[in-house]
Amino acid sequence: MDISLLQNRLDYTFETPSLLHTALTHRSHSSTHNERLEFLGDSILNCVVASLLFERYGDLDEGDLSRLRSNLVKQQTLYEIAQKMEISRFLHLGEGELKSGGFRRPSILADTIEALFGAIFLDGGFEAVRKVIRGLYIPILDTVDPKTLGKDHKTLLQEYLQGHKIALPQYNVVATHGAAHNQQFEVECLIPKLHIQVFGAGGSRRSAEQAAAKLALDSAQKMQVKAAAAPRKRKPKEAQLKLIGIATVQTDDPVEPAEAASIPQPKTA
Repeated sequence: MDISLLQNRLDYTFETPSLLHTALTHRSHSSTHNERLEFLGDSILNCVVASLLFERYGDLDEGDLSRLRSNLVKQQTLYEIAQKMEISRFLHLGEGELKSGGFRRPSILADTIEALFGAIFLDGGFEAVRKVIRGLYIPILDTVDPKTLGKDHKTLLQEYLQGHKIALPQYNVVATHGAAHNQQFEVECLIPKLHIQVFGAGGSRRSAEQAAAKLALDSAQKMQVKAAAAPRKRKPKEAQLKLIGIATVQTDDPVEPAEAASIPQPKTA
């Protein structure tokens, strides 16, 4: 296991290698494990990400900033960071966790990322860990839309329809399946003005509505793209010439002498 490879990916070299070792050690492997470092790293991560969002998005209010931060520090985001860094290659896990696939478990990988932040803070101070976190998160922020990140599909659909002055969707439960403790719901989402009718399924009414809202939003956006790409019909150009009160259409074809003779001429006094 080449620890220098991980340090290169973090863009940080530990002065105290034992801190790095502890950050990578799960409680199933040793009594000296990373849970305390994880606790520390979690708080540091929230602080640095909050500061980064405050600097970057001066037009967002407290509610939007909180929504963004929650999504950037949640387990799924940390898990994706861990995957890109191949953290599983460097973990110290107990035999049981290894056999059960613990090196792939999102919670273990996400917790390890937080433990690494805690270890860097103890090893190099706040500015060192701030630099590492910013280096990992700025590329993420460059690819996300702050207006939509963290919003559920029903909210996004509602905002889309309101922005286009379209009535809000109708949600109807059309079927339920399974026993009471393990029901599956099927929900219909209707947007009459757009002639959209889609169905979503889920383990709860709420999740089924979310699934249906996602399909409805996808359909509405595709319709918008298709309408924008369609060629517009143009009216034929007509140049009208008034001659003695008679409107005639001017054409590009030359008028033959015989045809010219048939055109009424103005009477002279």
